[in-house]
Formats: sequence, structure tokens, C-alpha cells
Amino acid sequence: MNNVVSAPPTRRTQYLHYLDNLRVAMILLVVIHHAAQAYGPADWWYFNGDQRLPVLATLSAVGGAFRMSLLFFVAAFLVPRAVDHKGGWKFILSRLKRLGIPFLIGSATIIPVLMYVYYREYRGYPPISFPRYYLDVFLGFGPQPADWTGPIWPDLQFGHLWFIQTLLALSALYLLFHWLGGLLRRVRPNPRPARLTWMTDSRSLIICILTVAAVVFLIRIWYPLDQWVPLFGFIQAEPARLAQYTAFFAAGAMAYRRNWLARLPRRTGYVWLAIGAALTAVLFWTRTDTWFFAPGGASWASACWALTETFLCVGLSIGLVTLFRDVFAAHNRLTRAMAASSYTIYLIHLPIVVALQFAFARAGLPTIATFVAVTTLGIVISVATAVTVRRLPGLRTIL
Repeated sequence: MNNVVSAPPTRRTQYLHYLDNLRVAMILLVVIHHAAQAYGPADWWYFNGDQRLPVLATLSAVGGAFRMSLLFFVAAFLVPRAVDHKGGWKFILSRLKRLGIPFLIGSATIIPVLMYVYYREYRGYPPISFPRYYLDVFLGFGPQPADWTGPIWPDLQFGHLWFIQTLLALSALYLLFHWLGGLLRRVRPNPRPARLTWMTDSRSLIICILTVAAVVFLIRIWYPLDQWVPLFGFIQAEPARLAQYTAFFAAGAMAYRRNWLARLPRRTGYVWLAIGAALTAVLFWTRTDTWFFAPGGASWASACWALTETFLCVGLSIGLVTLFRDVFAAHNRLTRAMAASSYTIYLIHLPIVVALQFAFARAGLPTIATFVAVTTLGIVISVATAVTVRRLPGLRTIL
């Protein structure tokens, strides 16, 4: 029976080993993505240079299609166990400590410094001190300068910390639905048992893909890719991808409850990995200026891209979960250290990568060599710094 998992793991700790490794891989892809931002896509970025390589724009598009959704899935897989172990009140307090404190500190330190450097380098206004910039421009207490170049006014934004903010909001939503589910079970003590095979067969996955793709397309009619809005006046989100993130977070929580990852047939996983890899190859061949790519709007190209992106996202996500479960489930000293520090790597990598982009600006290297150098050093320095920072007294419980 090659279509089922032989001897599926029975202990949750076995799940965590390969999910730890998968989370590290996705966070390293985040570092690679931010290194490519300066040399590929035409998006706004903290560093502006004249080096451009179209293949890096495709790399960003492919990574953006699945990377953060898979991170939300892995993060959500750990949430139900934490709620069961700690209870609702202790769980939300631990989330506020581990997510809320780094988010607030990072938003008040890392992001303003990056935005101040951008203000001095690229805005063309007379230089001002950092304290004045922080109050007048970043927080918006001063008047908006003439010919403001954006991306928003004031400069207040959360950069890569949006993921932490969104994860905190989704964790709170999970706790709410968990509580409502408990009330429902009191009213109906013997509900009909759920299908344990749901989401582990291709038919169910295709139905989910079509549903999510339709919602994504409808949202992108009004909110195209790379358009960020403040939800409820505070949560910075990209609506074009929010439905995908929410769906993957919900799937991650249900995967834990239904034991889907152990029940996922090996054959199904590798078929979807092949689908994701084939779509990736097509995108690298056609690039993002193809007729079936549009960031949004009510067009066939936008609908086609929403469907392609969702197939790619699900294919690579299901496939990589299967691959890591079967091949990359072991831990050694390095992987344990990186897994323990993966959250810290995510928090601190952005200023390191941007600093390296400025440092290599006048090196005269070919674009691909510059990208490789920034990526390699960015990963090495971020990992080394994260492992060191977590050893400082009092930081391990937060980071």
C-alpha cells in the first residue's frame, strides 16, 4: 500500500521535529525574499539601487505565493496544544508576552530606524534629527511635507512585524471559536463525528483551492497585491493575501485536532509537491509579465493568477510538509539551535539585510553576486546574532 503512510508517527514530539525544520526553512526563505527585494520586484523597499534582475522578481512572486501561508499553518498547528495545556487565559497571556512585547519593541525601535534611513537617503527633504523625525514624521505629529512620496502618511508602519501582529490576532480568534465550540458541545453533547480524512485527499484539496481562489479574486478586485490597509485602524494587513493566510491558519489548527499530518498519504503529498514544482517551473519560464499574471482588478488575468497562486500555495505546502515529514525529521545540534532561535531570526533579520544592501551598493559586483552575498551574509549574521541574543538573561522566555 504505497498510497498511505507506513507506520505513521504516534507521538506529537515527532511532528514537532519536522515542523521545526520546516519553520526554519520558511524563515530562511523570508530572509532570501527580503534580500531579493532590492534587486528584483518593483515594490517599495528600504533600499533603492540601480541593480535589477528579472528572475529575482519571479523568485519573490513564487515565494510570496506560499511562504507566509505555510508559516501560518505551522504556527497554528501548535496553538490547540498550547490552549489545551495552559487554558484560555494563560494562553492569551503567553501570546501577549511572546508576540505582543517583541512586536511593540520592534515597532518602536527597528522600524523607525529603517524608515529614518530611508527618509534621509531618498526623500529629498532637509535632514532632521532622529527624535524630530520620530515625532513629526513617523508618528505624524508634524504637518505632512509637500510632495510626500509615501508609501503612507505618516511613516508609521510595522514592516515585517505584520506577521507577528496578524498571528496574535488569529490566535485570539482561535481562542474565541474554541470557547464558542465548547458552548456548542454543551448544547449538543453528541455531535456527529467529523471526517478524519478531510483535507488528506485530492478531491477535498481541490474544492478548498477553488473556494479560496474565488474569495481571493473577489478581494483583489478592490485590493490588489502589495496594497496594505490598516484593519480596525491598527492592524496592518495586505487584504489580497489575508483570506489565504486565514484559511491556512484554520487548516493548521484543524490539522492538529484531526491528526491530518500523520494521516496524509505519502502519495498525495508528493503528487501535490509535483504540481507545485511544475507551476514554479512555469512561472520561472514565463516570468511575471505573462498574460495570466495581474496583481488585482476584475480581469481574467487577475482571476487566473489567483487560481494559479492558490494551486501553487497548496501544492508546495502539502508537498513540503510531506517531504519534511519523510526526509527531514531528524535534529542535530545546529538544527536544534536554529529551531529554538527561528522566531528571533525573523525579528532581527530585516535591519541586517538592509544594512548589507547599503554596504554592497558600491561594491561593483554583478547583480546576482550582490544578491548571493547579501543573502548568505544575511542568513549567517542573523542566525549567529539570534542564537547569541537568546542566551542573554531574561530573553529566552520571550524570544
